[in-house]
Amino acid sequence: MKRQTMGLACAVLLCLLPSPGTADTWERPELELHSPSFRPYGMIPAKYTCDGEDISPVLWWSGVPLDTRSFVLIFEDIDDPGGHRALWLWYDLPAALRHIPERIASVPRPALGGVHGKNGFGEIGYRGPCHRTGNHRYCFRLYALDALIGLEPGASRKDVERAMEGHVLDEASLMGMYGRIQ
Repeated sequence: MKRQTMGLACAVLLCLLPSPGTADTWERPELELHSPSFRPYGMIPAKYTCDGEDISPVLWWSGVPLDTRSFVLIFEDIDDPGGHRALWLWYDLPAALRHIPERIASVPRPALGGVHGKNGFGEIGYRGPCHRTGNHRYCFRLYALDALIGLEPGASRKDVERAMEGHVLDEASLMGMYGRIQ
């Protein structure tokens, strides 16, 4: 009986592996980032901006690479006149995490795990869209890493990106828009 069980287990494992010579065509799922708070390329509700409650939206992801040890999340204003300003920088998120609820506290070490860096305003935690006029594009970028980057709270975006070098397994992005009229 034990021998039959082992044989079956090996057969199942072999079915999960690519056939010899097909490693180049074997596809793994791609990392995907979503939010029930807004549609891709859609308008980000005012609730998540300085015109509303200025709280972080719900995010969830799938297609995580098997060797993932941590995640980095960067939220940025693509159209900021000074360059891609980071509005949220969160690193060393646990590898088992697949969902971020709404209203994450702007503290150095959030309850879900990981560490907050300083955003482009020199603050810890989330800061929602808050440009003067017109429409801006905002992008959430999620990176799956094969390591923890191990930086202390309050690290800069440059420090985080430097620590990520050579460790990114996959990345996903989610773009939203926000417009203000004054």
